Amino acid sequence: MDFRLHQGGQFRRRLGERLGGDFALGDRIWRRVLHGLGATVLVYFLVPNRLFVIAPKEAILLALLGLVLLAELLRLTVGLELPTVRAYESHRVGGYVYFAVALTIAVLLFPEPIAVAVVLGTAFVDPVAGELRTHARRRSLYPAVPVALYAVLAFASLAIVGRWPWGLDALLALAAAALAVAVERPKLAWVDDDLLMTVVPALFLYGVGVIALGLPR
Repeated sequence: MDFRLHQGGQFRRRLGERLGGDFALGDRIWRRVLHGLGATVLVYFLVPNRLFVIAPKEAILLALLGLVLLAELLRLTVGLELPTVRAYESHRVGGYVYFAVALTIAVLLFPEPIAVAVVLGTAFVDPVAGELRTHARRRSLYPAVPVALYAVLAFASLAIVGRWPWGLDALLALAAAALAVAVERPKLAWVDDDLLMTVVPALFLYGVGVIALGLPR
């Protein structure tokens, strides 16, 4: 199948050159940007359910996920070329699919404060962790910086959106951050870190914060 949803990497090559590098740099930076844009799924909580006349917003979100799954099916079966798919993903499910599934699970199945915390954490902390590991001079900052950044994002989300008590909020945010970074590090063939980094801390916050401690949903 001679069909691709990109321009042969021209944009990423130009991006890399403008940043003083090459195609590999541009590709890496563009993937980081796209990863951060995953946080836009949180607009879901701001959209009134009856804004879309044709279907509830839950159905719209699931339809968008269906498009992602369809694109991946075409990529694996008939060779549809997608941008930013890494070489090791050529014959396995792409990381972007796991990320899309994780974002959908977060906003549909978890309370809003927890969903906001884990979505922001995965969208912004995972790229930071990857960049720190990419450069030898910055590896000493890993995992302290990713854990701290995730904890701050989680703390702010739970305090502002969920109005969780600050003391418990801080402890749970730090524990969730440590869990998220711990499951982000291993690279497994059967599951992507984007899914684990979102769902594992969400289950922890829900189980401990909401069920065990009775904190607001």
